[in-house]
Amino acid sequence: MSAYLGYLTHPITGERVEEADAYLPTAVDGGHVYAVPSYDLDRVRGLETTDDPGIFRYRPLLPVGDGPVVSLHEGGTPLLPLPGLGERHGLSRLFVKDESRNPTWSYKDRLAAVAVTKAVQEGRDTVVVSSTGNHGAAVAAYAARAGIRCVVLTLASVPQAMKTMMQSFGAEVVALEQPGDRWVLMRQLVEQRGWAPMSGFVGPPSGSNPYGCEGYKTIAYELHAQLGDVPDVVIAPVAYGDALAGLHRGFADMVALGLTARLPRLIAAEPFGPYGRALREGYRPDATVPAGASVAFSIASPYATWQGWNALVATGGAAASADDDATMAAQRELAARDGVFLEASSVTTAAVLPELVARGEVTSEQSVVLLGTSTGLKDVPTSAERLPAVPVIAPDLAALDAAISR
Repeated sequence: MSAYLGYLTHPITGERVEEADAYLPTAVDGGHVYAVPSYDLDRVRGLETTDDPGIFRYRPLLPVGDGPVVSLHEGGTPLLPLPGLGERHGLSRLFVKDESRNPTWSYKDRLAAVAVTKAVQEGRDTVVVSSTGNHGAAVAAYAARAGIRCVVLTLASVPQAMKTMMQSFGAEVVALEQPGDRWVLMRQLVEQRGWAPMSGFVGPPSGSNPYGCEGYKTIAYELHAQLGDVPDVVIAPVAYGDALAGLHRGFADMVALGLTARLPRLIAAEPFGPYGRALREGYRPDATVPAGASVAFSIASPYATWQGWNALVATGGAAASADDDATMAAQRELAARDGVFLEASSVTTAAVLPELVARGEVTSEQSVVLLGTSTGLKDVPTSAERLPAVPVIAPDLAALDAAISR
């Protein structure tokens, strides 16, 4: 039986919000906050699973009711030990939750599965998303699976691989010069044409589709199943905090259901530090930090969101930053030591480990999970720029020895 009550609740005021108003964030102190789906956990017995595909095996704890679902068998991703990186940092129980194993190679598939399912159940014929890549590719794929139209508003600067994926899944992709211009156009499409929004569309940013963010709860459920309890620490790459918020709610569900006695500490890994500042100085919607180009382009935000900050505060969490050099070094090290090739934005979680260890935020006796959000194959040119050219040699041992000795 579904625990979803069919309405949402404003996370600050506690007021009930009907489904018809779910996509309209409420203005709070100069910022915006989305309502979140409400559940009656007394309706379910523990972490019930069903025979539905993908993450919908957790249907009782997702906001989709009994209607049809759109799935590409997302979720069920492996939790891999990282002995090489763990030894390097003195962490004997270091893992990566490898979300690159999802259908479009990123964790965004969990969001897209729930958000597109909700759009289909609402009778929408078009979904629209503002994205620099992974989000757009995931929504495009699930819209294709559902047989509905997808429009992606992206930036001219995103890698060609990202644009190619979105277009290959049948999305109509257009690029804008300025990030904020996407939100202006998208809000018009949502309000005037009734298209279902798959991402945020207000500034300062507030987060993505509130139903879709519930898909990230399933990462928490899987970690509990894979470890036998929740981990001590989860480190996630963070921009607008969708995954942080979903993880927090997923772990909170398990506390409420009596499956665990504690919430893991959530830690934000970021290029420029807006969450670190918000934790030090308090959250302000209009607060920004200096930001610019970054190899971790998909999380290179100067803003923190309320939902991300709240998840960190509620779990006694922290934040740490890594620059381009540290991020790309971590990408190479993780791949060479442990055989896991993650996108630059994703591997910020490994890049911040030295700082977190030095600060005592993670310790040797803890179980620590890095959220590996996407594959390094999404942006091969950025990785290739920092690698030596592959030598072309004659077919003899002397030439081989000379080449590999260098």
